Amino acid sequence: AMRSRAEVDATLQTAKLNPADLLSAVHCLSFGPQAGAGECYLLQLEPGLCAELEAGRSLVIRGEKDEQAVLCSKDKTYDMKIADTSNMLLFIPGCKTPEQLNADQASCNIIHSQIAGFSNNYWELRRCRPKLKKLRKLLMEDPYEGPESRKDQTLTFSKYTTEDLLSLIQASEEEILHELQVIDACKIEGYWRILEFDYEMKLLNHVTQLIDSESWSLSKVPLRTCLEELGSLEPTEMIEHILLSYGRKYTDDAGDIYFEMHEDKICRAIARMLLQNAVKFNLSEFQEVWQQSVPEGMTTRLDQLKGLALVDKSSRPETIFLLKVEDLPEDNQERFNSLFRIREKWTEVDITPYIQDLCAEKQTVGALLTKYARCSTQNGVKVYNSRRPIS
Repeated sequence: AMRSRAEVDATLQTAKLNPADLLSAVHCLSFGPQAGAGECYLLQLEPGLCAELEAGRSLVIRGEKDEQAVLCSKDKTYDMKIADTSNMLLFIPGCKTPEQLNADQASCNIIHSQIAGFSNNYWELRRCRPKLKKLRKLLMEDPYEGPESRKDQTLTFSKYTTEDLLSLIQASEEEILHELQVIDACKIEGYWRILEFDYEMKLLNHVTQLIDSESWSLSKVPLRTCLEELGSLEPTEMIEHILLSYGRKYTDDAGDIYFEMHEDKICRAIARMLLQNAVKFNLSEFQEVWQQSVPEGMTTRLDQLKGLALVDKSSRPETIFLLKVEDLPEDNQERFNSLFRIREKWTEVDITPYIQDLCAEKQTVGALLTKYARCSTQNGVKVYNSRRPIS
């Protein structure tokens, strides 16, 4: 039954409240026939995300059944956590706030409102790093070995379109597309692929040999001539892809397309090729072979190998071995456990390339080390070791 004004006034008197101190309009609430817990979910949005929805864009929840759900906008990823509230939250369609009631003096004295649903919690969003490790893992199931590959001709390889990746990877569309660029993936017949490393090196070798034979400047490699000269050896789209992977594309004043080759990236790839078949390599021997293996005019430096290889200064003679950051776990604690299994004590310079990608927005490497490692001094140098025993 709906309350009358007299009943409302009697209730205020019993509660010892002075009606003069309150708004004249009174909400009388009743539960609607469909009201129940679990019918509605509340999502707390920051202003930027709210604006996305108001502009008619979508927010997408991503994750497979065994994964913690994340929410993605066009360019950001958020962890979803349930936050419990001590007060029950009521959903009242068309509910007027005190501000609206004050603005509308003609509003009715008693407003009968029906509660459509209620909740004791809401979803809280926290900006997080996109979970992109799975992207490389999926594409590495069947790396592209070239047009002559028998495996590709059987049509049984794992195929992933952009839509497939959007449904499988817990990251926003822009973050996924950016990562595809970072890992040098290319679209072949509509599917995203990563080149098998030996095939990639074969393509790079064709390009560097051509640069050498034509005595081109590394900052001005002509696309058209590359495609004409190498098109008989490999598909032209693969030649262009390797130039895009290892160079910066630009157009000169005459409208011709050129590439400025990335020295550091080429030196790094050749180092990986040399190191991948050795457990450990004598450092001075490696540096000598490495410099001899890179194209003429390029200079090798150990800082080109950050996140790819690690120097062991404690061994005599000093050695170097392959340690790729992309092979390490994505979870923060697991990453640190893995690194401390490889080496008990790390300097900040050595460990930084292997944890830099774990830094959340505005987080520093120093903050990560404070949380996950213990600092001490060894021979006057700051070193970091695990906070917990590593099995």
